[in-house]
Amino acid sequence: MIRPVVAGVDGSREGFAAADWAAREALRRGLPLRLVHAWEAGLPEGAVEAAALPELRAPQQHARHVLRHTLDRLAERYPQLTVTAEQVAKPPVPALLAEGEHAELLVIGSQGPTGLGGFVSGSVAMATVARCARPIVLVRDGAAAEDEHVPDETGGPSVRTPCREVAVAVAVDVDEPSDDVIAFAFRAADLRRAPLRAVHAWHLPFARGLPDAAERRASVCRSAERELAELLLPWREKYPAVSVSEVCHEGRPAHVLVPAADGAGLLVVGLRRRATVTVPHTGPVAHALIHQVRGPVALVPHD
Repeated sequence: MIRPVVAGVDGSREGFAAADWAAREALRRGLPLRLVHAWEAGLPEGAVEAAALPELRAPQQHARHVLRHTLDRLAERYPQLTVTAEQVAKPPVPALLAEGEHAELLVIGSQGPTGLGGFVSGSVAMATVARCARPIVLVRDGAAAEDEHVPDETGGPSVRTPCREVAVAVAVDVDEPSDDVIAFAFRAADLRRAPLRAVHAWHLPFARGLPDAAERRASVCRSAERELAELLLPWREKYPAVSVSEVCHEGRPAHVLVPAADGAGLLVVGLRRRATVTVPHTGPVAHALIHQVRGPVALVPHD
């Protein structure tokens, strides 16, 4: 079964930015794009089309308008893309989660630190990320195709220049590093013909009373660099066309990854599933990235 790229839209600028990014990604992957709009109200079951209840039909009419407007804009920009759209009579989070189960990739808008947005902003984005079982990409308002490419020779924006790097956060000090996260990042870089920047955050374990902190720090750094290189070696062999740089920074991941993602066209981060947690949450690293990274962020769930 072909899994489409799915984008959640709501009429906000974030929603259209997500749909526009999803359209380009669908073209790269050779997949169709599916647009969905969730609306929570409608006519009661069995009700007639009564003009006396226009307020109950308003959400459905708004959804229809949003989808038609988005379809028209995407058809103009990407005439070679196959796009379908559907109104979903569910609350936003359940609707997006249900769509994500059958998607190759779920793309939604994400509100910036100070902006105002629609249903795919703020708490809805966080709740969807925390529960989604498939890769999900968050896109900010204002994201454009030019942002995925390096500037031209004059320093201006262009869609004809090579794509910017894909950055991926790699954990090497866990029992089972996630192949899903690394595979997603390498494929994203390969599809874009872009370099891949693998970033690992390490820190010096606390040890009371031990001397030679500088020597210990250098030893831990060398160990992290060696483990990162060993972890990426089979993926380099699988994707020989992808140019890979390996970067190890001292610090906690939530503090290291935000500046490390600067200049990247896409940041890929793992999102660990926690089966024992009754209330799903994103964790401190994903939470920091969702709120602080300006470019698109791909979160890849893994065990």
